[in-house]
Amino acid sequence: MKTISETNDTRNTVVQLADKTFRPLIPYEKVMDAIERVAQHINQDYRDKELPLFLGVLNGSFMFMAELVQRIEWVCETSFVKIASYRGTSSSGRVQELIGLTNSLQGRHVIIVEDIVDTGSSIDYLMRSLAGHQPASVAVATLLFKPDAYKMSYPITYRALEIPDRFVVGFGLDYNQMGRNLRGIYELAR
Repeated sequence: MKTISETNDTRNTVVQLADKTFRPLIPYEKVMDAIERVAQHINQDYRDKELPLFLGVLNGSFMFMAELVQRIEWVCETSFVKIASYRGTSSSGRVQELIGLTNSLQGRHVIIVEDIVDTGSSIDYLMRSLAGHQPASVAVATLLFKPDAYKMSYPITYRALEIPDRFVVGFGLDYNQMGRNLRGIYELAR
């Protein structure tokens, strides 16, 4: 069994995942500070809304969603959908719904929780899918946002961190299902 050696000082840590090598991009502490800022912004914006729903997009959002909802100061509901648009290190451009929505959204305030927004094809798919459920509002919260790759016009209201258009793993994000358990964010070494 291969092990991952990740220290608090990620500046010198290199991680090997199958045939790819990743180097540190964002340390764990900076990720946690960014999540705290997003949570406080959401707390202010939704304080007076009735039972908002946090809708996590699996698999990548699970760590961000867990940290985010622990910082929410009012009663909320959580649910998940599972979609996929990545193969290897690039977006396939096609989104497939794998596990559907079971909650009623009519008249509800929904906050989509994403691990990363790059081209926006997943957001486009979700926004179009959710519109038929007649929610009161839909906002997007993402751990990572790639402004240079984003091709859609939907506002990404809650952005924890902006990154360059690079392939990353860690804190829920993966390379072929590996690396989700890394505490920091790592970029593909060139």
